[in-house]
Amino acid sequence: MGVSYEKKEKYDINDLLNIMEILRGEQGCPWDKEQTHASMRKDMIEEAYEVCEAIDLDDKALLKEELGDVLLQVVHHARIEQEQGSFDFSDVCDGICKKLIVRHPHVFADTQVSSTDQVLTNWEQIKQETKGQQTKTDTLVSVPKTFPALMRAQKVQKRAAKTGFDYPDLYWAMGDLESELDELQCAIEDQDPDQCFEELGDVLFSAVNMARFLKVDAEESLNASTEKFIDRFRKVEQLANERGIDLSEGSITAMDELWKEAKKK
Repeated sequence: MGVSYEKKEKYDINDLLNIMEILRGEQGCPWDKEQTHASMRKDMIEEAYEVCEAIDLDDKALLKEELGDVLLQVVHHARIEQEQGSFDFSDVCDGICKKLIVRHPHVFADTQVSSTDQVLTNWEQIKQETKGQQTKTDTLVSVPKTFPALMRAQKVQKRAAKTGFDYPDLYWAMGDLESELDELQCAIEDQDPDQCFEELGDVLFSAVNMARFLKVDAEESLNASTEKFIDRFRKVEQLANERGIDLSEGSITAMDELWKEAKKK
């Protein structure tokens, strides 16, 4: 016999916490009871990306649903720790409330600010102090290695720039990118796989520097180009089908012509 739960017109966070307790309880769901932080690690990432997709689509109904999925992840992770006696969901709420109060002294204390930039500067300074970061290197190391590579590179570069360690302007950054491309070319000519691996990484890192100076998000910029490629490839395939061309057997010259035509369209 299943577990009965009161039917309500509208549920709240307490219901979610109770439902999770039931799901991981003796009469709960075998799958939910088996989950660990590690087993759900990828799910948290995927749910966060699905929230981003809902934002990009400007779909309010989807956004509400996906935010619920992210909240479920938080509740599930907190429940695992509650069962182990380390912390629970209320402790998670307590921690973020205290963090917000401490990092907003211009709201909850007497600190005066005159601009958004000053707010962000204070935020970073308080963050460094509360996290016990003693050196500038500590602030770079604290950027999670689990971030997507472009995102991590841009965040590390931004923090390094705040110490004064930065190019003087965009053109210096562009010159460095050109220099890294030359070094990659040499590695290719030397047929050195390890050096190619390293130099390609340097090229990408330099490209992220360009994005930062252009005030462009490198991750979003690359995603936009990927979407553009998919759209053009779709047009190439349509053109090829209309003209009876097999993409897998067509010459590179024919493919290039189709690509140029699709680009014009």
